[in-house]
Amino acid sequence: MEHEFEPTGYFNSFGSHEPVLTIASGDRVRTSTADAFGNGRDGEPVATRGNPLTGPFFVEGAEPGDVLVVRLESIVPNRDHGYTISSIAAHLVDADYTSELPAREVVTWSVDVEAGVATLSDEAATPREVQVALRPMLGCIGVAPAGGQAISTATSGPYGGNMDYREVEPGAVVMLPVFVPGALFFVGDGHAVQGEGEIVGTGIEISMDVAFSVELVKSSEVAGEVRWPRMETATHLIALGNARPLDQALQHATTELVRWLCAEHGYDTRGASHLLGQAGEYDIGNVFDPAYTVAAKISKAALGE
Repeated sequence: MEHEFEPTGYFNSFGSHEPVLTIASGDRVRTSTADAFGNGRDGEPVATRGNPLTGPFFVEGAEPGDVLVVRLESIVPNRDHGYTISSIAAHLVDADYTSELPAREVVTWSVDVEAGVATLSDEAATPREVQVALRPMLGCIGVAPAGGQAISTATSGPYGGNMDYREVEPGAVVMLPVFVPGALFFVGDGHAVQGEGEIVGTGIEISMDVAFSVELVKSSEVAGEVRWPRMETATHLIALGNARPLDQALQHATTELVRWLCAEHGYDTRGASHLLGQAGEYDIGNVFDPAYTVAAKISKAALGE
């Protein structure tokens, strides 16, 4: 079944909130998101700032231990401008260099979806104009966490959350462990493009039109235990870890990828060590938010797939 859902309210936490729509495994949803500042498709405020979320979507039959598989079909900016911050975050440069950084101010980019570019004109910067290619993505994607928690959209965890990983883009498949009945799936925090690490604390924040489909994998069909978000792209298997410090996020991601290889791809831990030791890859998803995100990756070519 296909659903059209236009949100009239938003949440600023991942939690067991009242569902906005009930969907079933195999269903497709078309919806929209506000930007991180709470602005909608007309550029005016529609929600409280701080990564407002669209959802939650209740998935029929989902129970703790299941896995929700989300296919991101399209993510398209639905207006002609977005916002970023004018300076790299101070904690990401050497302490004796922080005085050289500019003031942290909101700046506005022009976004041309048809041309596939975003342009910033800033009279206070050198050069005065910067242009980058669009690469739309979702900064926030996840399900309700365990134990009735409601966790701020500022951060992330095993449930997903504000991971700001730029490969959460059209064509990606995101696999999320289910912690509560119905899974309670959310999307939000669209970026027209974002550099790796989200080092200024934003991508180009913009409202989005989003289409996704869901598939529910029951716990009895899951090979091994899924503890952290996983992804599949056209070229890679990816495990995501969210934590601070950065090395703990890397540990979560690495462990999850090894578990995945052992449960579904014919490896034991020794074999996975050989493969990942020489062919493994890492991305830094986010180093700005309270929990950092690290992606551990293995190419399908390295797996012979």
